[in-house]
Amino acid sequence: MAKLEIGLDTFGDRTRTIDGKPVPHAQVIRNLVEQAELADRVGLSFIGVGEHHREDFAVSAPEVVLAAIASRTERIHLGSAVTVLSSDDPIRVFQRFATLDAVSNGRAEVILGRGSFTESFPLFGFDLARYEELFDDKLALFAKVRAGTPVTWSGSTRPPLENQSIYPPIENGLLRTWIGVGGSPQSVVRAAQYGFDLMLAIIGGEPARFAPYVALYAEALGKFGFGKRPVGVHSPGHVAETDEQAREELWPHFLEQRTKIGAERGWSPPTRAQFEHEAGPRGALFVGSPETVAQKIAATARTLSLSRFDLKYSNGPMPHERMLKSIELIGTKVAPRVHELLATEDALADASRML
Repeated sequence: MAKLEIGLDTFGDRTRTIDGKPVPHAQVIRNLVEQAELADRVGLSFIGVGEHHREDFAVSAPEVVLAAIASRTERIHLGSAVTVLSSDDPIRVFQRFATLDAVSNGRAEVILGRGSFTESFPLFGFDLARYEELFDDKLALFAKVRAGTPVTWSGSTRPPLENQSIYPPIENGLLRTWIGVGGSPQSVVRAAQYGFDLMLAIIGGEPARFAPYVALYAEALGKFGFGKRPVGVHSPGHVAETDEQAREELWPHFLEQRTKIGAERGWSPPTRAQFEHEAGPRGALFVGSPETVAQKIAATARTLSLSRFDLKYSNGPMPHERMLKSIELIGTKVAPRVHELLATEDALADASRML
C-alpha cells in the first residue's frame, strides 16, 4: 500500500472565542490561514477549504483564501472541499485553480461536487429543478477544459464553444481533480467516466459500508479505459490529549451544528448516545487521543484502500485555539502513527505471503 496522504478540510465554520463570544467572519478567515500555516509546518499533505453561502460559514471564495495560504506555506497542497460546480462556470473554476496552481508552484487541487447545501443556486440564479442536469453538463465541460487543448463543446446550460483556448494553462501536467461523493452510485460512476479521483464524504455510519462504492469505482474505471485512481475519505473529527478530553471538547459544538442543520432538513437533534456511537470504532467521527484516531484512520484506510484521508477539523463554533491544538496533534502524532501502523501491516502481509 502506497504511503497514505493525510490532510485537513475546513468549511471556515463561524467560531466563538473560548469565553463564548462570536468571532467575526473576517477574523475566522484570518484564523483559517493561520491554521493552514500550522498544518504546513507539521507536515500534513493537504488543506481543503469549503465553499458556502450562509451565515454559519465564513468562506464563499475558497480560491482567494487558498491563494493567501499559498503565499505563507511551502509544501502543503491546496484545494477546495468542495467547489459547487453546478452553480459556477466551469471555465472560471478552471482558470481560478490554474492561477492558484501558478502562485503555489504546482500545489493546487480541486474537489468538485454538487453541494449538500443549495444556497448558491438561488443566489446565482440557477433552478434547483435542474440540479442533476447542471452538474452533468458542467462537469463534461470542465473535463474538456482540464485536458488543456482547445475546447469544442456544446451542452444544455450555456452557449457552445468552438476551438476555444483557455488561459492560463496548468504549468505541468493536469490539474488534480477529485469528485466529492456523499453516497450516490451515479456520482461514483461519473468520477470514473472522466478518470477523476474519488473523494468519499463519510459523515455518518460505518466507513466500511462504502467498500462497495470503492469496488464500483474500480470496475467503472476499467470499463471507461482508465487504470487505478486514488480514493480519499473526508470525515469530521477532533484530536486532544485524551479520548475523554477530545469528546468533551467536541460534543457541544457537534450538537449545536448538527441541531441547526438538522432543523433545516427535518432531522432530529443528535443524542449523546448517537455521538458516542459515531465516536466509537465503527462510527464516522474520528475523535479522541492521537492513538485512538490513528488506529481508526489506519483501519479505514486499509478497509477502503485509501490514498488520502482528510479530517474535517473545524466543527461548528469550536474555538480557534482548540483547532490549532488538534492540528498540531494530527501532524506530529496522528500522521506518523498512522504511517507506522500501515507500514507494519504491510510488512506482516509480505512476510505471510513468503511463508
